Amino acid sequence: MKTKDLTKMAICIALLSVSSYLSFPLPFTPTMVTAQTIMINVSSLLLTPQQVFITVMLYLLMGLLGFPVFAGGGSGLAYIVSPSGGFLLAFLIAAPVISLMRQKVAVNFKRYLQVTVFIGMPIIYFIGAVWMSVVTHMGLIATLNAAVLPFVIGDTLKCIIASTLALRLERLTSSTKWVTSYE
Repeated sequence: MKTKDLTKMAICIALLSVSSYLSFPLPFTPTMVTAQTIMINVSSLLLTPQQVFITVMLYLLMGLLGFPVFAGGGSGLAYIVSPSGGFLLAFLIAAPVISLMRQKVAVNFKRYLQVTVFIGMPIIYFIGAVWMSVVTHMGLIATLNAAVLPFVIGDTLKCIIASTLALRLERLTSSTKWVTSYE
């Protein structure tokens, strides 16, 4: 990988870590509202499938090793096996799929939004809900009502934000010459 790619990946890890601090709990669900999905989508739209997989894997590894990078400053294995841990693990699958699907056509807002809303978020919701259902021993329908439905409108807005940011960053980086003297 080139220095430019590694730099983009490092910035995505840092922003993903910071975005987890932009969070607040809802009284009726163990899942917190965070800005993580914005950064997962931005990272997925800017990086290749391999790059975003490595980025999310390193982010999860940091959290597992005790760095406070999960929602609300959480970390450790206990956080991953918690009811909302499945949503974090879902990022590992959804992010490369979003990246792969967005690369199929030219860069545009409509495509970015479609891929994040109709492909990425359903993957995250499905894996996260199944995980939560197993961990909490709730039925899948009850889990969907508690951990997915309350978040759909907000996550759609986050996908709009992510698609807008990614498109602008994509245009900015494609028009800017990067210093490549070390490559």
